[in-house]
Amino acid sequence: MTGPQQHAEIIDAFWQYERALMSNDLDALDRLFAPGAETLRGDAAGILVGHDAIADFRGGAPARAILHVEVREIADDAALVVAITAPTTGGRGQQTQLWRKAEGLWRVAAAHVAVPVKAIDAAIWRAVGTPLVRGAAHGPLRGQTVAVKDLYDIVGQKVGAGIPAWLDRAEPATGTSPAVAALLAAGADVTGIAQTDEFAYSIAGRNPHSGTPLNPAVLGGVPGGSSSGPASAVASGQASIGLGTDTAGSIRVPASYQGLWGLRTTHGAVSREGLLPLAPSFDTVGWLTRDAATLRAAAAATLPAGGGVADLVSAPALLDVVEADVRAAFEAFDRFEHVELGDLDELFFAFRTVQQAEAWRAHGAWITAHPGALGDDVAGRFALAAAVTPEQESAARVVMAAARQRLDAVLGDRVLVLPSASSVAPSVFADAELIERTRQGTLRLTCIAGLTGRPALSVPLLGVPQPGALLAAPVGVCLVGPRGSDLALIDVAESLTQ
Repeated sequence: MTGPQQHAEIIDAFWQYERALMSNDLDALDRLFAPGAETLRGDAAGILVGHDAIADFRGGAPARAILHVEVREIADDAALVVAITAPTTGGRGQQTQLWRKAEGLWRVAAAHVAVPVKAIDAAIWRAVGTPLVRGAAHGPLRGQTVAVKDLYDIVGQKVGAGIPAWLDRAEPATGTSPAVAALLAAGADVTGIAQTDEFAYSIAGRNPHSGTPLNPAVLGGVPGGSSSGPASAVASGQASIGLGTDTAGSIRVPASYQGLWGLRTTHGAVSREGLLPLAPSFDTVGWLTRDAATLRAAAAATLPAGGGVADLVSAPALLDVVEADVRAAFEAFDRFEHVELGDLDELFFAFRTVQQAEAWRAHGAWITAHPGALGDDVAGRFALAAAVTPEQESAARVVMAAARQRLDAVLGDRVLVLPSASSVAPSVFADAELIERTRQGTLRLTCIAGLTGRPALSVPLLGVPQPGALLAAPVGVCLVGPRGSDLALIDVAESLTQ
């Protein structure tokens, strides 16, 4: 029955929930959220459906004060509670909860949380302006905004490479990278410098210094790296073009995880002058956008016209390294002639060995001189890289050259179609074993473009339903074309979307 006693019960339950939330008391939160598959929780990142999905996602909440609570009793067993919050970081927020009483207990049946919008999200941006650099007054990219990965020179700005210790010792650039300059000359404005994984040596997007950028497409999912900042800036609408790099999938993976278009260009087609290297044999320039037209405009402003492509083919053996749900989605899409690419592990090991050797040559001396400057994951990769011998590198280069020749013979002018990544975006709470398994599978897919120097375009064509989520998680389809076919790949991809 509604009245003072029920009002007091609801207020008491609300404060139990608030105390549990602030202390991250998961057992109490489980008790206070209604059981069953109909329970809802939503915020700006998305909506979770079902008690179990909500429980799996919980990881605490930002500290805040409750300024005011309003209760509206709408039935004997139901009440709406609206609270005004004051985060310690400033601003005002709200949380709205539908409480229901069952078996004598009040529980949250649906909850929505609204927090103040961050003026600058430090997990996405290292430096921003209004704009940071203004483009030409006229051009095909006039009105477009660019998030530049923190590896490119911009005159007067430092390169941070995702590492505070590197940024502290960096000097402002005396020139602007040609890849940045081409976009500015075409009329685009540079909004800011976007975060990257340390030295761009990761495909997860979890930087231990600046944090993990939001993935707007997958609630609680990692954004993908190492072009994580530019990708999240584009996916969240804070920029229309992300200028990134791709050595082993650093554009294709975040594009796949966040439902974006992402193009890795033909190796050497765009100058890498003014770009901090990782592995020069594989480093490429590329872009992330929300649509094909913007990607084409960015590419056309930078690349020569190039050549065309022939038929599309796929290699079923590649699906052995992808997760079951991604495999099922791709097999339902696959309608192409099948080809054999040879030993996938051999391709991967050759690629990885050469990448490791070049990465250590590029940054080993600095890493040795700055112990503790890197997070554990990337530091571990560089430790493995330091152990590669000259003999191992030479042997890997022989294998790589033979593999490139064999792949060119198999593919010719045809386009290889494959999943962009081995899984949908893993959870930010995923254990290290899962992250490493998906990483190993994904790199076996992405290394093909690296070994051959071919362009590769990730297109948001597929989706995989996720437990507890209303929307499917995106899965990119990757098109690997002949060298110089960058612009033609966008045309082919558009035909596939139709």
